[in-house]
Amino acid sequence: MEDTQKYLRDAAFPLRLACTGNDGYPRVVAVWYAFRDDALLCVSHRDSALVKLLQRDPRVGFEVSPNAPPYHGTRGQGQVILEPLGDSDVLEVLLERYLGQQESSVGNWLLSRKAEEMLIRVLPERVFTWDYRERMADVKAAPAPQ
Repeated sequence: MEDTQKYLRDAAFPLRLACTGNDGYPRVVAVWYAFRDDALLCVSHRDSALVKLLQRDPRVGFEVSPNAPPYHGTRGQGQVILEPLGDSDVLEVLLERYLGQQESSVGNWLLSRKAEEMLIRVLPERVFTWDYRERMADVKAAPAPQ
């Protein structure tokens, strides 16, 4: 479990968060996250479709993994707790983590509406890991499509 927690703290891949739509079909949303206090922390606008779906049903699936080989990662299920972002530093932490800075057009825009943001706290209940790096050691990522 310690290795999994370290992976979730260190990996800077977006979190793929799955929730259930009003029609019963799954929705998968890629969001930035930070791992703190055994929770995956994300931020979304209070009026976003994601927040509305999570208010209706707090059960989620999640995955953190690279898009290119060699494949490895962590996935699981859990429950979400939603709360206003308030004075939390999570948004600033996410900007630094994924953009390397807070000062950018998207960073400034997100920070300008911080009072309207919700903290999404994913509390994992089941966690699974997989690692194909050894068996895929000689595989190189395909070139990105143009």
